[in-house]
Amino acid sequence: MQVLVDRLATLTAAPTMAFENLAVTPLLGPDGAEPDYLTLDEALALGLARVTEVSEAGSVPELRLANQADRAVLLLDGEELVGAKQNRVLNLTILAPVQATIAIPVSCVEAGRWSHQSPEFGSQGRAYYAAGRAAKATQVTESLRASGTRQSRQGEVWNDIAAKSARLGSHSPTAAMAGIYDDYQAQVAAYVQALPAVAGQVGAVFAINGQVRGLELFDFAATLRKLLAKLVASYALDAIDPRSTMTGAEDSTVAAFLRATAGAACTRHTSIGEGTDLRLTAAGLSGGALIAGDRVVHLCAFAVGGNQEQGAAGPTGRMARASTRAARGQGR
Repeated sequence: MQVLVDRLATLTAAPTMAFENLAVTPLLGPDGAEPDYLTLDEALALGLARVTEVSEAGSVPELRLANQADRAVLLLDGEELVGAKQNRVLNLTILAPVQATIAIPVSCVEAGRWSHQSPEFGSQGRAYYAAGRAAKATQVTESLRASGTRQSRQGEVWNDIAAKSARLGSHSPTAAMAGIYDDYQAQVAAYVQALPAVAGQVGAVFAINGQVRGLELFDFAATLRKLLAKLVASYALDAIDPRSTMTGAEDSTVAAFLRATAGAACTRHTSIGEGTDLRLTAAGLSGGALIAGDRVVHLCAFAVGGNQEQGAAGPTGRMARASTRAARGQGR
């Protein structure tokens, strides 16, 4: 889509910043003064948005969001919502319309709980770790193109969280991704503190051990500033993973990844909220973007390949498959 290509052409790469094995190249570009929407964290903190289960019985792949604000609310791909019957993450970026109630597609990141912890969801300022978002992006694209739905392969999401927890020696009684963040809170915080936003920054390219892993781009520098910490944290959780050397773009330069993103095959889909959903696919790349009017509200693109341990065999794989069977048995 030309608006995406044009937006990428406006970007300038600033000097790369690095901490430990995570490098961030800020992308600078023109933007408006202030966003005309609230972030989800802002709307929740102000009591202007409510996220709940779709019903008392609940449904794993779907939640209900009520936007009670006088502005749209931006929900970011991979943002985590905690509470209610189980923690979830957003399957793609959504701009929820003013004074509207919509169903939002999500994935569960807490396989071992299906009971109310709270009547509504809240935020702990976290996102699904980047490797998980990359796999989910491919799955959602396949779902949209095949059936018009925006679903992940839930069993593979659980498998991946279980495998990552095992590699990092993390344990959660409910098999929650949050347990990994809790166990590595200090290490992740050090990455976040060392890699802040710079003036004029509207995006970033992330690399781990010299391999480009992903790109995030927003329409406003103010939005990037508000959301960068949770994005850095999501890549940091991969940077501390011993498997982090196994994946990355074939040509791991910022310029090459931007070119690959601009040249990716693109399909258009009607958005759940405002705008249009784009799904991007290229050799070694998967991602999505939300376009509203003539703006690229958010773009995420990830390096993908054959080394992702989705559906891993062994004890973690068996546990996740058992969780899937239990979910089906409860009618979820």
